[in-house]
Amino acid sequence: MGHAHDYADAILHRGRTPMEPVDFVPDWADRPRKAKFYPGAQVLPLPDPAGAGAAGPGFTLPLLSGMLQDSYGLTGRRLGVQANTDLAALPHYTQANWSRGTASGGGLYPVSVYWAAGAGGPLTPGLYHYAPHRHAVGRLLTGDVTGEVHRALGTAGPGHGHYLVLGVKYWQNAFKYNSFSFHAVSMDVGALLQTWRLWAAPRGLRIAPLLWFDEERLARLLGVGAREEGIFAVVPLEWAGEPEAGEPEAGGPDPAHRPGAGGAGGGPGEAPAADRSPAVTHQDVERSRTVLEFETLHRIHEATLGRAGDRPAPGALDAAAALPPRGGDPVPLPPPAAAPLGVDGALRARRSSFGRFDGGREVTAGQLAAALADCAATSVGSEAEGPDGPRLPALYAFVNHVEGVAPGAYAYDPAAHALRPVVPGPPGPFLQRTYFLSNYNLEQAGAVLVPTVRTTAVLDAVGDRGYRLVNATIGALAQTFYTTAAAHGLGAGVALGFDNISYIEELGLAGTGEAPLLIMLLGHERPGPADFRHEIA
Repeated sequence: MGHAHDYADAILHRGRTPMEPVDFVPDWADRPRKAKFYPGAQVLPLPDPAGAGAAGPGFTLPLLSGMLQDSYGLTGRRLGVQANTDLAALPHYTQANWSRGTASGGGLYPVSVYWAAGAGGPLTPGLYHYAPHRHAVGRLLTGDVTGEVHRALGTAGPGHGHYLVLGVKYWQNAFKYNSFSFHAVSMDVGALLQTWRLWAAPRGLRIAPLLWFDEERLARLLGVGAREEGIFAVVPLEWAGEPEAGEPEAGGPDPAHRPGAGGAGGGPGEAPAADRSPAVTHQDVERSRTVLEFETLHRIHEATLGRAGDRPAPGALDAAAALPPRGGDPVPLPPPAAAPLGVDGALRARRSSFGRFDGGREVTAGQLAAALADCAATSVGSEAEGPDGPRLPALYAFVNHVEGVAPGAYAYDPAAHALRPVVPGPPGPFLQRTYFLSNYNLEQAGAVLVPTVRTTAVLDAVGDRGYRLVNATIGALAQTFYTTAAAHGLGAGVALGFDNISYIEELGLAGTGEAPLLIMLLGHERPGPADFRHEIA
């Protein structure tokens, strides 16, 4: 049994046994930036996504620009009056909170997006870092490194001409969440991947992330410290009009080191000729004067390090599939309501409601049905799951104010599209009593959805790296929930600050291995909320 089992258990029990360091207080004045900063890198603005035109068989630069903008780019400023603890700081520009299409734990956005661009693409081949605050890419290395990425993946057959690599600089989250941060950031990765999948699907584009690869090899390529940044996912991109890039021919030149691609005499950031393994030399400049280390965080990072040779075999996750829904006789749900907004509009409208729920306005059964059905259909889409892999999460719904549905706790049965009663009666007192913070009144939400995963079974099936898959799955599900809620004009909120063990006890999950990992609030917001329209000021 690996260390990930211990970490997962500590996460579940942290509401009753706090994780070390118990008395930790963040130093907000010395907080890090919300994105990595490479001052010496050449910055190239990305084109206006409006010029992308109709989607074709693969990505173009405008399409990639649009996906990055709608997922991690800044799309507006948060100035609405709400119940979160950061309200007093929002009017100050230096502490401004910007809206993005993707959700992130604590609004910290620690995921770094790197683009390995190959030959024949729109930019000089090289390795680029996406700068969300500028909606631009910074060139970190010149030369085609897609062959190096493909070798780190350890996949058979030809590689691709372009890859997106997702890394997490831990301090961007750990300065606030310390040892808990790994749990949060691994969900952030899943949320970003799901935004891309939601955005790409209606355009006929494919996002199929890989989670098992030689992580240390990619860390060397990116020039990041092994204890400072984890590499969580690689997304091959099918590029319009581009043949797939394969391995170099035996005895032929390595595409990362062909003449003119990072050879001798190259400038800063270029791959050195004397070393056959290319590596970024540009360094991120940290804003914080003091950077703390947390041993628990480093231990779970090392325990879940990726290796291509550990990639799960087909069917490995079957033993960790969600159990059949429990509960009483099914309560049929109506067909999911049609969403007034499409994906693009929903991503722009997405926000956390933070205390603005209004229990006097009921959610319709069709709206609840849409949220449940969309969440139940969500997966990361990784190589471990496969197109026909098992469904890992189960869904429970605590119903407060839903038309035609009696208050109580239910298990969602996706096959029957029905709710199965588990605990009768209004759940509001339980929900509020087991929530740690004061930024939500859970009884005012129309319903609170709770996804569970048999985390231990996943770890037993695929090893400690499976912890990243579990949390990426939950993050993806949270992003689907937010997007569906926004598409239906409903308020939403997602929270980690609850007593997981109380939910196990309330839902009778002891002995099932199901771990409640998130609570997701759905409901109407109070009409006429106080807000500030920064875009017309």
